[in-house]
Amino acid sequence: MKIALAQQNYHIGNFDLNVQKIISGIQEAKKQGADLVIFSELCVCGYPPRDFLEFNDFINQCYQALDTIKEHADTIGVLVGAPARNPNFEGKDLFNAAYLLYEKEIKAEVHKTLLPTYDVFDEGRYFEPAYDWNVVPFKGKKLAVTICEDIWNMGENPLYRITPMEKLIQFEPDVIINLSASPYNYAQDVVRNGIVKAHTLKYKLPMFYCNTVGSQTEIVFDGGSLVYDSAGNQVAELKYFEEDFGVFELDDLIKETSPQSEDSVKIYYSASEVSAGRDVLEYLKDEKNIAEIRSALVLGIRDYFSKMGFTKAILGSSGGIDSAVTLALAVEALGQENVRAILMPSHFSTSHSISDAEALSQNLQNPYDIIPIKNIYDSFLTELKPIFQDLPFSVAEENIQSRTRGNLLMAIANKFGYILLNTSNKSELATGYGTLYGDMAGGLSVLGDVYKTQVYALARLINKEKEVIPHHILVKAPSAELRPNQKDSDSLPEYDELDTILFKYIEERQGPKELIAQGFDETLVNRILRLVNMNEYKRNQFCPIIRVSYKAFGVGRRLPIVAKYLS
Repeated sequence: MKIALAQQNYHIGNFDLNVQKIISGIQEAKKQGADLVIFSELCVCGYPPRDFLEFNDFINQCYQALDTIKEHADTIGVLVGAPARNPNFEGKDLFNAAYLLYEKEIKAEVHKTLLPTYDVFDEGRYFEPAYDWNVVPFKGKKLAVTICEDIWNMGENPLYRITPMEKLIQFEPDVIINLSASPYNYAQDVVRNGIVKAHTLKYKLPMFYCNTVGSQTEIVFDGGSLVYDSAGNQVAELKYFEEDFGVFELDDLIKETSPQSEDSVKIYYSASEVSAGRDVLEYLKDEKNIAEIRSALVLGIRDYFSKMGFTKAILGSSGGIDSAVTLALAVEALGQENVRAILMPSHFSTSHSISDAEALSQNLQNPYDIIPIKNIYDSFLTELKPIFQDLPFSVAEENIQSRTRGNLLMAIANKFGYILLNTSNKSELATGYGTLYGDMAGGLSVLGDVYKTQVYALARLINKEKEVIPHHILVKAPSAELRPNQKDSDSLPEYDELDTILFKYIEERQGPKELIAQGFDETLVNRILRLVNMNEYKRNQFCPIIRVSYKAFGVGRRLPIVAKYLS
């Protein structure tokens, strides 16, 4: 039996586009002589559909799409993902389902058992878990069909009481198939391969794993669909961050040789296991991780614009590292002519900030404008003089500059239909080092899940073949330039130390006692953790952040604003 994997980029709620893609995948599978073609989880409607699932019309359109697709499943079997209505009165109204379409009919309907409710997932809000488990017969083979999380209940600390494959293995299946929508983080490829390999070793069966690709607002799906033989060997891995297609002979994946022992290979079951025991800065700046992050951010920008129907971006270009990297990535994603940089110097700006920003745009060949803000800033102070009187210069005057820049950027964006890209990095967002409605304004955050040390690593990668980002931007001390001779280090610890503590607290969820026991200064730890927790209110008002780590700010990290813990 020939089985095809169709790794595709869907658009949530765009049924016409999704159906067209699926039909195109079916046609390609037929052309290559496949008996069965596998698509990804909830491919009919796009993942994650979230509260769209609460609309009856949305579910009706899912069923209408299935009716259209099954007309093309005549001589070939088709496995697609879509919601299914629950006929039982008890429980949630929907299942997360996989449908086997063949001979223009729905031959089988498989329901997802394990419904994740951690990090960016909230499936228990919408779906009822499966009631029963059966293999799917097809052309003389028994298919053990699972959906995404159904294969992730492995390791020393499983999250669920039921493991679907333990139910399905009783029916002696011939192959494991998984329809997935597994989001990217820079450890996910290692974990994903580990999970799939663990299944082939444990159950002595070949496995087909079909993942989606593309970005849905803040969540990036990286593809990397897999085929493993029954001896635990990777046979194929589809492309990362782009659509791909492959056809494989099932019989070639069934090995008579002795499979590898489960104990003979190191298998990672979680992202935290991948980073455990490694030097934090070394891990954050790992060349492979940085290259993946670059690809993920470019895909995130490109898909956000294309799926929202926008073409042009704008951003504030300060001559600093964050805006430089954001600009370079945006140009890579959207094209140089579609990214406009605005330089907004104040009387606190250094001359090299302007020249560095100009040199960057000249290297990238993107349009840019210079709008000095001194006169606007001075007019604010004049109008505020009766209230401010002779109080000393403070953060209030600093924030007026930042909000002036935000107003100018949004005015231009409104006038010409641009989307403002935010340039704040994760280190700044974590510690609240930013101005609400000023430099925190934007429609999409490019670097909000990228620590400052990683931003520098991205810049070096961008410059690997030729100097795109001027060298001076990489070597000068970072500064907001909102007061004379200001440096980030005046307000924050050095980024190497700051990012190490932030990663251990945010990603690894280590508390103050654990951090202090590792040798970090107690005063510094308490200060940093307090900054993180007391600035939740700022992040709560922030724009969507492209997610590249396994614990990003936004929908995947839910903390109360009005709280006392560590603040």
